[in-house]
Amino acid sequence: MPILSLQNVGKDYLTDGQSVKALCGITLEVQAGEFVALVGRSGCGKSTLLNLAAAMDFPTRGEVRIDGFSTSDLDDAKQTSLRREKVGFVFQSFQLLHTLTAGENVELPLLLAGESGARERARESLRLVELGGLEGRFPHQLSGGQMQRVAIARALVHSPKLLLADEPTGNLDSATGAAILALLEELNHQGTTVIIITHDHAIAARTRRRIDMLDGHLITDTSPGQEG
Repeated sequence: MPILSLQNVGKDYLTDGQSVKALCGITLEVQAGEFVALVGRSGCGKSTLLNLAAAMDFPTRGEVRIDGFSTSDLDDAKQTSLRREKVGFVFQSFQLLHTLTAGENVELPLLLAGESGARERARESLRLVELGGLEGRFPHQLSGGQMQRVAIARALVHSPKLLLADEPTGNLDSATGAAILALLEELNHQGTTVIIITHDHAIAARTRRRIDMLDGHLITDTSPGQEG
């Protein structure tokens, strides 16, 4: 069973009273353990696709399944559970709460879910991204790369099967971005399925599968040993 499946998915938005098609009949499967890059210009639909893959938005047409569960068939409570249990999301702008420490930011998803052992699990997640000992620092006391690592630790703290990253190196210098990409590669090698949005062709070249998008369509889907 694929970890992520989109079958003939369309997504429309209303803009100034006009219907705009963001996605047009997307069919895509991602298997467990893959490392995938979604590549395309701004406005091509890749962020919309990632939001559907995270069950943060829902298709106008077609079906999205995460680990076998159709996102449109679930009520609000089950959708929330699906996101908490199956999916981790890393934002380009980190999305950390600046009034909370690094440890508290990572703990928060577990506390909201009412899970036990949140503090120790947060510390372990921070150790995984090489930030052990920095639990008590606030975001303003961290570098950009460290803040992105905290965001990744938060996304990983509930051991999701699927990690989605929206331009995770976009706000970082090249050296820090390379370190974050190496971390995502290592997480993938450990078994986490990773889908990353990027404009950077050099980053896409380091993934195992590249999907190019244009105007809401998939135009190429290339894996090692496969052309276009």
